[in-house]
Amino acid sequence: MTRTALAYMLAAAAEIAGCFAFWLWLRLDRSVLWLAPGLLCLVLFSVALTFVDSPAAGRAYAAYGGVYIAASLIWLWQVEGVPPDRWDLLGACVCLVGAGIILFAPRAA
Repeated sequence: MTRTALAYMLAAAAEIAGCFAFWLWLRLDRSVLWLAPGLLCLVLFSVALTFVDSPAAGRAYAAYGGVYIAASLIWLWQVEGVPPDRWDLLGACVCLVGAGIILFAPRAA
């Protein structure tokens, strides 16, 4: 489970950073040079997800969605300076519970 948690955290950080680089370029008129580290981050995101301990890629990606939502709210607060409100936090908790159910529920062999 630790390897999976680390893979998800790395994937989330890399995906958000990569997408934010594109946001800087397209929405905030920053240099096109932001795309280079953005693309590298998106490649790292893709590779990180391959380290999730799941026999099915789709299930690993589905569970990652909950982690991504929670990580996006941390990014919102820490990088953009906007604290999440109670509804953001409640929604993230619901998503993380759903991710846990998807990833760790007992399955028939």
